[in-house]
Amino acid sequence: MIPWRKLARPSFFRWVSRLGAEELWRSSKIPTFRTGVSFCRPKILSFHLGRGRYIKEPSFPNWVSPFSSRGSIFAHKSTGYWVEMSGLFNARCFCAETNSVVSQATARIHDQEALMEPSNGVRRSTRAVVEAQNALMDYLHGTRNLNFTDAEHMCKHSPIFLGKLLNKVEKEEDIGKGLTRFFRYHPINEFEPFFESIGLKPSEFNPLLPRNLMFLSDDEEFLENFHVLCNYGIARSKIGKIYREATGIFRYKLGILDMKLQAYEGLGLSKSTVIKIVASSPILLVGDINREFVKVIEWLDGLGIKRDWIGSVLSEKNFYNWSRMLVLLEFFTELGFSKESLGDLIRWHPDLMLDGSGKMLFSVVVLLMKLGGRRKELFDLFSHFPNIQIGNFMRNMRKGMLFLIDIGMSPEDVEKLFITHPEIIGSCSLKKPNSIQTYLNVGKKRLCRIIKEDPHQLERYTFGTKLSRLPNSGEDERSLRAKTKFLSRIGFIEDSEDMKKALKLFRGKGDELQDRYGFLVKTGFEPDDVARMIKRAPQVLNQKIDVLESKISFLVNNIGYPLNSLVNFPGYMAYTLRRVKLRFLMYNWLKERGKAKPSLALSSVLACSDKAFTKKFVNQDPDGPEVWENFKKELHSN
Repeated sequence: MIPWRKLARPSFFRWVSRLGAEELWRSSKIPTFRTGVSFCRPKILSFHLGRGRYIKEPSFPNWVSPFSSRGSIFAHKSTGYWVEMSGLFNARCFCAETNSVVSQATARIHDQEALMEPSNGVRRSTRAVVEAQNALMDYLHGTRNLNFTDAEHMCKHSPIFLGKLLNKVEKEEDIGKGLTRFFRYHPINEFEPFFESIGLKPSEFNPLLPRNLMFLSDDEEFLENFHVLCNYGIARSKIGKIYREATGIFRYKLGILDMKLQAYEGLGLSKSTVIKIVASSPILLVGDINREFVKVIEWLDGLGIKRDWIGSVLSEKNFYNWSRMLVLLEFFTELGFSKESLGDLIRWHPDLMLDGSGKMLFSVVVLLMKLGGRRKELFDLFSHFPNIQIGNFMRNMRKGMLFLIDIGMSPEDVEKLFITHPEIIGSCSLKKPNSIQTYLNVGKKRLCRIIKEDPHQLERYTFGTKLSRLPNSGEDERSLRAKTKFLSRIGFIEDSEDMKKALKLFRGKGDELQDRYGFLVKTGFEPDDVARMIKRAPQVLNQKIDVLESKISFLVNNIGYPLNSLVNFPGYMAYTLRRVKLRFLMYNWLKERGKAKPSLALSSVLACSDKAFTKKFVNQDPDGPEVWENFKKELHSN
């Protein structure tokens, strides 16, 4: 056993660097870990007899008793079936063997459905499928003398191969006789249906097909090791993954593979645990006993976790990197966890260790460290880790960062929020910012301020929660009073239509409006003229001073219009400089050719739509459309 804390421990930050930054940031291809899914929710095959549903009695472990929250169940002593009279049986926590049987039955149903739907779209009859299966069974078992169980499994779990056989005799009236005649003159490559029946796809097993063999019986060593796995209790449909990832174990001499399986049992693991471990990590059967796996088991044992616990949380569909798990356990030790606290953490959150074999956890660590997190913040986070899977936690953190950036929070405030409240951000699946703003009736600045003042408000902005409109803040009322006072000072009548229109269109604070008004007066406008401009186009004051300055400068210095032309057409200030430049490039080009009247009003050139401008100006010259497009490209390139 590995003595606690006697390992040589490098610096805290080197535990993270050992995995590589690129690998940690890359999203894991392994499905998100779900504790106990493999045996907690099995489907149960039922047989309808009379009014009740009779369910084959499973082999419940001693600590499990059949129950139902929605229906009455009793044991039918004479038949040995569990009976559910209400039809709402919802049993959970069956043993792994029951789930394995159900999985095989479900796979068989899917295989039958695949056979019924050939590639040509013409649905095959059930009778044709059954005849083909029987013919193949007779050939494999009767003619080729394959083991009955092997032959039966191959016939019922190789729909693609069987479909190819049916295509060869689809014109025959008697499918069974047609296939029997076909087998007589065309021996099949038995490895194809065999590999398909153990869970491999054609694209996976084609490179693995033996080059010089067609018959399974010619490869006795392969079949012997296959039967060792079957007899040990590993489902045939899962042996395909083992063959794909650890092909060499099927070349072991007689007795070696069984000895390796027994060696893992010798570590104190039950047979069912060894089955799950081998199915998920076939590489453990290659070579000697995997040292990293043994160290992980011994670490868990030192934490007070029983060795068979690992089998109860593993998923046979996933792949596990035991060396990375070992790094993770050492990382937690370096972080400052005691033996007892680390054992509790792993028991309550096994996905920290199993989701990507720790890759997802290290992704969270890297993110927080990049934002300025240190040992203390990481220890506090994992000491009080919320009740959420680590994969979802990481996704929420990424979405949370995009959310905070979208509402305009400064980088410094984002970093501070992630370091001080990572458990809140990782636990919340946030709605989109615009939805929250609409429901709350707030702007981005106010929403940002609310979150900074109380980060727990993020918990109210998650999917599934209802939001109510917030009352107007005192700042909004003060801003409205300042705008009203400003308009009254420049000549607007209080509560008039002009004032209501201006207040509705204004975007900015009262002091900002005053500064922009003062700039226009300093530019050379009379105060009364500015007031008239604002009444006609209140949005003039929505633009920053530097924007106003650039547009006025272009008007006077580039296109030669006097300053007072804006008094009659203040709407000029609402157009972009690109639109103004493009329109006047075309207008001046037409003037040079005598195709446009000189000294047209600003509104005549700018106020019309693009369609009207094309008709009124561009089409006045045969070369006009081409010149117009060239002007567009020139401005776009600049």
